[in-house]
Amino acid sequence: MASVVPKVKLGSQGLVVSAQGLGCMGMSGIYGLPKPEPDMIKLIHDAIDSGVTFLDTSDVYGPHTNEILVGKALKGVREKVQIATKFGIQRMDEKREARGDPEYVRSACEGSLKRLDIDCIDLYYIHRIDIRVPIEVTMGELKKLVEEGKVKYVGLSEASAATIRRAHAVHPITAVQNEWSLWSRDFDDEIVPTCRELGIGIVPYSPIGRGFLAVGSLLAENLIEGDFRKSMPRFQNVDHNKTVF
Repeated sequence: MASVVPKVKLGSQGLVVSAQGLGCMGMSGIYGLPKPEPDMIKLIHDAIDSGVTFLDTSDVYGPHTNEILVGKALKGVREKVQIATKFGIQRMDEKREARGDPEYVRSACEGSLKRLDIDCIDLYYIHRIDIRVPIEVTMGELKKLVEEGKVKYVGLSEASAATIRRAHAVHPITAVQNEWSLWSRDFDDEIVPTCRELGIGIVPYSPIGRGFLAVGSLLAENLIEGDFRKSMPRFQNVDHNKTVF
């Protein structure tokens, strides 16, 4: 199959990815039930054949099972793709907390490398900022991982403009990831100008509002128990939101 997805430079540090990425989170639950593994591996391979080489996962998806799935799909095609994964959300039963202490940063990276069965993570995001730990401390450990060859590029997810600047001063940030859609525009005011000033790439996720902008109330009315979106206000205030969109 001929490639139909162009490549772009993500940020100013040298990372080149497909202009369209493939978010793998929903393959392992969170949005509904986990999908059949063979089907998801085929989906990933079909995406790669179409020119989509930028794959996004996280250690919290599953947890862990999504990285294992992506790792299986990478067999024989690792050299064709750029892998982005994340750390920083620790799940404990039904609770979650942000972790950014150096010991956790290193152990999370080692765990992701093992589950993905790769030697180096192309883009490693801080998934959520641990406000108990100075961002400079978290970034210091990430800088060591880059120097050791375990991570190529560093990114942030859902960080403030001030945090982006402080992190970037320790080690260059390649990309910032955030929901950015007709639904979520607060990204425009400070984050986008900051990223452009510093030469940081922007990776928007959920461009159709986690599905609401595609099928709206129909989706909201049919979400199954356990679907993460049922807890989100946009899916709980359907009558109002469907008049807006």
